[in-house]
Amino acid sequence: MSETPDSAVRTYIDSHRAAFLDDLAEWLRIPSVSAQPERAADVRRSADWLAAKLRETGFPTAEVWPTAGAPAVFAEWPSDDPQAPTVLVYGHHDVQPAAREDGWDSDPFEPVIRDGSLYARGAADDKGQVFFHTLGVRAHLAATGRTAPAVHLKLLIEGEEESGSPNFRTLVERHADRLAADAVIVSDTGMWSADTPTVCTGMRGLAECEITLYGPEQDIHSGSFGGAVPNPATAAARLVAALHDEHARVAIPGFYDGVVDLTDRERELFAELPFDEEQWLRAARSTATYGEAGHTTLERIWARPTAEVNGIGGGYQGPGSKTIIPSSAMVKLSFRLVAGQDPDHVEKVVRAWAADALPAGIRHEITFGSATRPCLTPLDHPALQSVVRAMGRAFQQPVRFTREGGSGPAADLQEVLGAPVLFLGISIPSDGWHAPNEKVELDLLLKGVETAAYLWDDLGENRRDTD
Repeated sequence: MSETPDSAVRTYIDSHRAAFLDDLAEWLRIPSVSAQPERAADVRRSADWLAAKLRETGFPTAEVWPTAGAPAVFAEWPSDDPQAPTVLVYGHHDVQPAAREDGWDSDPFEPVIRDGSLYARGAADDKGQVFFHTLGVRAHLAATGRTAPAVHLKLLIEGEEESGSPNFRTLVERHADRLAADAVIVSDTGMWSADTPTVCTGMRGLAECEITLYGPEQDIHSGSFGGAVPNPATAAARLVAALHDEHARVAIPGFYDGVVDLTDRERELFAELPFDEEQWLRAARSTATYGEAGHTTLERIWARPTAEVNGIGGGYQGPGSKTIIPSSAMVKLSFRLVAGQDPDHVEKVVRAWAADALPAGIRHEITFGSATRPCLTPLDHPALQSVVRAMGRAFQQPVRFTREGGSGPAADLQEVLGAPVLFLGISIPSDGWHAPNEKVELDLLLKGVETAAYLWDDLGENRRDTD
């Protein structure tokens, strides 16, 4: 009896599983920690290793691209069909710092398999999720009899994501012609749970600033001058208090300009997820939820913009008392942005709000860092439907939808390349990204392989819908 396409994919994956895991373990042994200068040679070694492995996989082009910081890897495998769509896969090969004394049960850079999971720094974030594409494309070819993928397949694997991607946008702009794509697949995300496969449809953007307030030219006596001159620490507290209204809505005029609100259908899809708020609170180490009125917890962390105080200080911080009016104070703020918001506009309205809110006699300076734009894929986008179908075939159950509350460089790809961003990840919350004993569940990792194997054929077959 001949195999079906799905069974052919699974047979190929099963027969190559051991070699795939051996290769992944070899890569995980390279401590490619971009945040540690002493590991710069290891990050370069990681890039070289991946480029060589991609050439071995079959990619005719696999190059290491230098940046002002750590190198990225670019690979390309053209389809035999000149009309095939072009798909760019994004991930990263750098990892978070890790040491045994941080609480690991084993050496973080010596991969071990325990109870069906592979433990190592980078196992889930993000080497494992990058690497499943190597076996996925080979399984795709084996099951379809092709000698090249059904899409023009490109990979861009960054080397500085764990350090904030400081050189990523410049890299994308410099190579925009070679990175041009009809769709971008980001494999640096996760699912709701092992039992509930999900596809992420968006990530929030980020803008952050530090506001420094200046009052007297030096600390002065609170008895001689208190109550008669403005106090920058008090001004900082009042500024923070004015950040939200009584409904926990951001009170900065113009902040919500352009916000794309959730549709009724999206709210229904969020509500379908098996969300346990008490369990979520335990994970948050909190005892109560809080946020913008009229929205659920999931809506608040995925689809609503926020303003948070990340730090506040000023004046004497030591033991006992020191009765002064401090000469300065500071506030650190961050703003998570949703589809429709422009970081440049947010910076403008925050600057105007602070200037209007502060009293005479308080001079201030605002410094904004580099911003990340939000990205959102419409639920009815044809390429998203291809991802959903491919994942549904692999997991053999319905696929639900989430968003990510955090931010990442995916929006740079969307903005510079003008292509929709889609998310394909198989990691689950218990994998412990950035934490001791990071892991990836092997069954889910291989489901990622299988999903990738189906995806290229689906996108190729439905190319007219993705144009």
